[in-house]
Formats: sequence, C-alpha cells, structure tokens
Amino acid sequence: MEGFKPFGIPLRDLESVDLLYEEYEALRLADYENLTQEEAAKRMSISRPTFTRLYDKARKSVAKAFVEGKAILIHGGTYITDNYWYRCADCHETMTSTEPANNCKKCDSDNIILLNDGPSGQT
Repeated sequence: MEGFKPFGIPLRDLESVDLLYEEYEALRLADYENLTQEEAAKRMSISRPTFTRLYDKARKSVAKAFVEGKAILIHGGTYITDNYWYRCADCHETMTSTEPANNCKKCDSDNIILLNDGPSGQT
C-alpha cells in the first residue's frame, strides 16, 4: 500500500500529505489492532513518548487529508519487519508472508517483487 486518495480525482490533480511508514504503523497498532500505546510502543521497540508523538502526527496528517481533500502518501522512514513483503507485478497486489514466496496469493503469478530484506530486514 502506497497511500490513499479521494474518490474520483486523479492523483496528479491532488495535493498530498506525507505519512511515514512508522506513523502508519502507529495508527495500525493503536486503532486497527486496538493495542494500548504502551503495548504498541513495545511492539515497535520504541519508548511510549516516542510512540505518542508518532501517533499524534499520524492522526493529524490523516485528519488534514480528509478535511482538505488531499491524498495520503505512505513512504519513507526506518522500520524493521518480521515478514517478507512482496508486490505482484501483474495484478499489483501487495502481500506479506512469514516464509519466502514464489507466487502471488491473489493471481498465482510468479512475477512478484520482494520489497524488503525479509524478516528483521531494515527498509
């Protein structure tokens, strides 16, 4: 996933808000996985005050994009993952796996691109 944009407007016609990967991860852990800030900070191997700063910045960026009709671009930052991340060059599906993959889970294509260095790979 590289971001989101308002429905029906080409990306080239939109201003955007940047969301670093670690800000996205803070939102995912707190709001999607429903972890406490303490639990989420531990999962990200950062202090709770650092987690709070990332989470607050992410929430403000997403709110700005929604209110002002801007795209959200997710990129950059430093992170370590426990999974292999792939993108299928044929159907553009992004997928994760705990084991190396040879085929896309959606279309079974073998035309997949490794997006990171695998488990504990820093990107």
